[in-house]
Amino acid sequence: MEFFKKLYERFKKIDKKRRSYVIAIFLVIFVMSWAFISAGVITANFNRSQIKGKEDEQKVDAVGIIITETKDGNKYFEIYGETGNYSNDRSVATLNNVIGNFYQKNEVAMSFQSSKGTYDEKTGVITLYDNTYIVLKDNTSLNTDKLTWSGSDKETIAEGHVLIKKDNEMIATADKGYIGVGYEKFKIVGNTKTKIYEDK
Repeated sequence: MEFFKKLYERFKKIDKKRRSYVIAIFLVIFVMSWAFISAGVITANFNRSQIKGKEDEQKVDAVGIIITETKDGNKYFEIYGETGNYSNDRSVATLNNVIGNFYQKNEVAMSFQSSKGTYDEKTGVITLYDNTYIVLKDNTSLNTDKLTWSGSDKETIAEGHVLIKKDNEMIATADKGYIGVGYEKFKIVGNTKTKIYEDK
């Protein structure tokens, strides 16, 4: 106690300018100490969340998610979700109200929109669900329940209530459809029906 009294007496004898400096230094030391302690608590909580078991799936919710893939200067796809989340346990992004494009030689080859979509970071697979609608660069359109894109070097698969239209030339329905590499050819299977319209 005597120590603090002596310290206080010395402090009173210091002129105002030096007293201000001492107070400022004390405040800086106090703030830095508080920040250091807070950082330790935050880090401890963060570390605890990182060592959770795999059953505790960690998700990040977001608004306006954009995912693109570009290799060697070539763009392969871009996908935008109005809302969505990313699960780092499964490396899967789930998107809602999705729009996007698939590219061939850096040009849009196929555009799409869907109520829901997923992107698997590990496999590179994009899956579109519910009310999926796509348009190819030659104006051929396709509606389907589910569309799976596994890479620009693989067929794109449409499953469930497949409906294909090409301008006023053709309409086709099927259970399943395959869009060829390059997005130029279709193959349909399962309960197929095709109508060709002739010019009059």
